[in-house]
Parts: sequence; C-alpha cells; structure tokens
Amino acid sequence: MNGRVVEDNQREIFLHPGDFHFSGDGQVLGTLLGSCIAICLWHPILKLGGMCHFVLPSQPARSSSSLNGRYAVDAMEMFRASAATYNTHLNQYKASIYGGANVVSCLAKGDEDTIGERNAAVALELLMANNVPVGIVDVGETWPRRISFDPVSGEVTVNAKN
Repeated sequence: MNGRVVEDNQREIFLHPGDFHFSGDGQVLGTLLGSCIAICLWHPILKLGGMCHFVLPSQPARSSSSLNGRYAVDAMEMFRASAATYNTHLNQYKASIYGGANVVSCLAKGDEDTIGERNAAVALELLMANNVPVGIVDVGETWPRRISFDPVSGEVTVNAKN
C-alpha cells in the first residue's frame, strides 16, 4: 500500500480498490471513491477500526477459498476476522458508508440500478445483517469522494468534487 505524509507527521495508508486495513495504530486511512464503496468501522471504546474499499457486491464465481477485498461479501468477512483478533464482535463497532456515485451517468440504463446504487445497497444490507449500527451514509450523486478515516478518533473527512 502507498502512503503519504499528512498532518501531525502521521502517515496515511491509501487504500486502492480491493484494499482493506484494520488497526488501532494511529495511522489515518484514505481512499478515492467513484462507484466503489468504503465502509469504515470504528470501536468507540477500544479506539480502533478499519476501512475497506470494495468494487462489486460479490464475486460472480468464487475462484478460490481466499477472501478478495474487491467484493463486499468478502470485505465483511475480513472485518469479522479482524474484529475477532481484538476479541470483539462486529455489533460493537459503529459504521459509516461512503461512495456509490454514478460518475458515468451515461451507463445507467432506464430503471436499472447503477453499480454505485447496488454497491451502496449491499453495504447497508451486510451491516444490518451483522447488527452493526450505521451512522453516516454518504452515497450516490454523480461526483467522486476523497475520504480520510482516523480509526483511533473515528473521525472521517470527506472531500467531494461536484
């Protein structure tokens, strides 16, 4: 993963599509989103959490038994496994969801949901199925978002270009 220097000499871990990071080490997590989705999970007591950057709801056909962060279903399993390493459960975290934009509106076909809409819907469904409280949901529209998440404070900064 790439990193760049941000405020207070912290390093930002930049997540590309399919990337996942979970920790409480004080590093800020960032990503750039179009139709993809970032889910940020934060544990308010232990001051730790993580972010995923998924591209599609699920794999069309599972090619291996390993998890692939490009898919929402797999990213949720990665969150579950990471939470377990801290002896916590997903329902102890607070979630926020970002992205799911229709950045190429000419690809939308009539009444058909865009990939961004489908991604946003599956993110919310997976969190609800795991009893994860969802706070901020900043999805849709037609512009990309640049987000930064601090897993220690739970603070998320969103910069959108509209």
